[in-house]
Amino acid sequence: MDNRFAGLSCLKLYFALSRTPHGLLDMCTPAFGAVLWLGHFPSLYVIVLGLVTTFAGYTAVYALNDVIDYEADREKAAVGSFSNSQSDLDSMIVRHPMAQGLLSFKQGLYWTLAWGLVALIGAYILNPICVLIFLAGCTLEAIYCMLWRVSPFRTIVSGAVKTSGAIAAVFAVDPNPSGAYLIILFLLLFFWEIGGQNIPNDWVDIEEDKQFKALTIPVCYGLQASRVIVLVTLVLALCLNGVVFYYSPVDYVVFCVIISLAVGCYLLLLPALKLFQTLQASDAMALFNKASYYPPALFVIVLVALMI
Repeated sequence: MDNRFAGLSCLKLYFALSRTPHGLLDMCTPAFGAVLWLGHFPSLYVIVLGLVTTFAGYTAVYALNDVIDYEADREKAAVGSFSNSQSDLDSMIVRHPMAQGLLSFKQGLYWTLAWGLVALIGAYILNPICVLIFLAGCTLEAIYCMLWRVSPFRTIVSGAVKTSGAIAAVFAVDPNPSGAYLIILFLLLFFWEIGGQNIPNDWVDIEEDKQFKALTIPVCYGLQASRVIVLVTLVLALCLNGVVFYYSPVDYVVFCVIISLAVGCYLLLLPALKLFQTLQASDAMALFNKASYYPPALFVIVLVALMI
């Protein structure tokens, strides 16, 4: 084992594989979608089961990314691509431990399958529809990985993957939710993922992606076009942010909309505008990191509204 990581426990390496620090933030997305739709907290049974299922689902899907991308990640690791990523939220522990030889492929695969099974069981108990959504999310994640050298439009697939947890959570608490609410929630998270997560992350990796002949939005269309897509998608996300609360029975809707828009401006719009001006990779990473806190912030706003 590399001496740099000799002090890391095996469990930490597994959590690194699943990008657990980021996954914990992402868990707020389904919680936000479900509680906003209900307008109140679900039963303690549903909360506990939902937390276990959500953690298992995100743990499995993030690890699945590394399982599918194992060979490509090994190529990157061979040239030291993961040595300078300390500012990346996904690298708080260590980036891609399988590719760096810190975990074997078999260990990573078993970890992924085990948590995937936990997620499937929990999803089935909550609502069998959640099983279909989880399997669809896993399938789309695999497709996303395989499109790395095929099409820059894989970013659309990424947007769909990131919405699946929230959509499943709504069905977990209500078997017959509003179709309009689901569409608005889907689009809100879809545009947030594309503009605040996927393209900024690819922006940071543009030189590496060119080296490995990957096809991403920044590589194929350049930084000038990428900055426009980032700004437009995040403005759309902010507009939908103002709409989604009106489909909820949560009290203090106007308060929620005003605060959420202010938070969105701070976490999304201002970093996007700075990136638009500078085109610097460091500002793309700053946008990615700040945008990662957007769903947790929305969830906190809903919690405050419920407790007032």
